[in-house]
Amino acid sequence: MVKTRFAPSPTGRMHVGNLRTALYSYLIAKHEGGNFMLRIEDTDQERFYEGALEIIYRTLEKAGLDFDEGPDKDGGVGPYVQSERCRQGIYKEYAEKLIASGNAYYCFCTKERLESLKVAEDGKEYAMYDKHCLHLSKEEIEANLAAGIPHVIRLNVPREGRITFSDEIYGDITVDNKELDDMILIKSDGFPTYNFANVVDDHLMGITHVVRGNEYLSSSPKYNLLYNAFGWEVPTYVHCPLITDENHAKLSKRSGHSSFEDLLDLGILPEAIVNYVALLGWSPEDNEEILTLSELVRKFDYRKINKSPAVFDMSKLRWMNGKYIEKMDEESYLEKALPYVERTVTKVADKKALADLAKSRIETFEDIPELLGFFEEVPEYDESLYVHKKMKTTVELSCDVLTKVIPYLEELTDYSNDALYEALIAFAKDNGLKNGQVMWPIRTALSGKAMTPGGATQLMELLGKEDSIARVRAAVSKLKK
Repeated sequence: MVKTRFAPSPTGRMHVGNLRTALYSYLIAKHEGGNFMLRIEDTDQERFYEGALEIIYRTLEKAGLDFDEGPDKDGGVGPYVQSERCRQGIYKEYAEKLIASGNAYYCFCTKERLESLKVAEDGKEYAMYDKHCLHLSKEEIEANLAAGIPHVIRLNVPREGRITFSDEIYGDITVDNKELDDMILIKSDGFPTYNFANVVDDHLMGITHVVRGNEYLSSSPKYNLLYNAFGWEVPTYVHCPLITDENHAKLSKRSGHSSFEDLLDLGILPEAIVNYVALLGWSPEDNEEILTLSELVRKFDYRKINKSPAVFDMSKLRWMNGKYIEKMDEESYLEKALPYVERTVTKVADKKALADLAKSRIETFEDIPELLGFFEEVPEYDESLYVHKKMKTTVELSCDVLTKVIPYLEELTDYSNDALYEALIAFAKDNGLKNGQVMWPIRTALSGKAMTPGGATQLMELLGKEDSIARVRAAVSKLKK
C-alpha cells in the first residue's frame, strides 16, 4: 500500500513550498487509495516556534488535507512527534546498531578542532571531517564515555566508490563518496539530526513515497547510505521544483505572500490556494485549471511534475480566487463579504445588495473597499471621465445632460432599478439623445469612477433619491467651474 507523510518542523507559518509538499504527498496517497500521515519533526529545539503546532494543524484542516495517521491534536505528543520518540531512545538505539556494524562511530572532537578543519573555497568555508575519532581504540572510547566527554555519533561514509540514487523527477543521480562528509546522526544534546531521524522514521513507519523540495537532492545520497547500512528498502523519491517569485528569485518569507496564512490574510480562499499550489510544477493532461481537491486526487500523477522552477504568479492566483468567489453559495459568500462591506459603506442600508453587486467583480475580498468605497464618498476625479468616444459624450454634453436631468429625477418617486431605467430611457428619447449619453454621465457623477460594479440605475437604487440627486448636482458644479 502506498503511504506518504508530511513531516514539517514547527518553526512558524507554513510556507507555500511546504504546503505544496503536504498537498503532493496527500494527492499521491489518495490517488492510489493509500494513507497520508502527519509527523512533527521537532528535534531542532532552537528553532521551535511557540504556537507552530497549532498553525500546522489549522493549515492542514483549512486546506482539506485530512491525515490518516498523526499526532493527537489536543495533546500534540505520541509516536508521531520526534521529540517524544527521542525521549523513548529510538534514535539512539538505531545509531548504536550502526556503531556495532561499523557504519557509524563516536566522535569526541572539540569545536576548536572542527573549526581547524575548515578550508576556504570560492569565498566560502567548508569542512570535511577527517575521520579522526574513527581510529580511537575501544578502550579510549569507553574511557571518554565514562568521563562524560561531549560527543556526537557520525556516519562512517566509505571514501571509495560511488552512490547512486533515483528520483522520479530528476532521474538517476550519482555522487562520489569522497564528496560526502561523515554526517552527524546523534548530536551532543542527545537529539538526532533531521537527516537521521527522517530516515529511521520513514522506514519504521512504512513510508513508500518521500516528497520534498529539490533543495534536499544533495542530501539524498546520505539517506541512501543510511538505508544501505541498515539493509532497508529505499523509498520512492519525489523531489519538487523550486518555487520562485515573479523575478525568478526563490520565494522569500519577506514577500508578504509566501505562507498559507499570508494568503488568507489577503482575502484568498483556502480552496483557491490549494488549487493554485497544486499547479506549481504540475498540470493535468487536459490542462484544466480550476480543480477541486477531489478532482486533483483523481487527476494527479507525480510522474508529470516538471523539473523547471515554478513561478508564483500572484495575479494568476487572484484570478483563480475570483473564479472561486463566483462559485460560492450565497450564505458562504455573504459570511466572507459582509464584514468588508460593513466596514466600507455606512450610508447604504442594503449591505447584501452591495455584496451581491461586488461578487462577480472582485478577485479577493480585500478588493471590496476599493470597489465599493465610492458609495460612501465620491472620490476626487478628472473631468476626462465624462468623455467616451464610442458613446460620443463630451464634458460639455455631459454637463448639459446632468443639468437637464436633475428636475426630472426630482419628480420621480419610484427609485427602483427597473423604474429608473425606464424613466431615463424615456428622458434620452425625449431629448434626442442616445441611451449611453445619459447613463454614462450619470454613472460618472454618482461614482467618480471609470469602472463600477453596476450601471447608473443600479447605483441610484442603492444610493437613494436624495444622495443620487446631491451627487449629480455636485457634478454639475464641478463641470461648470
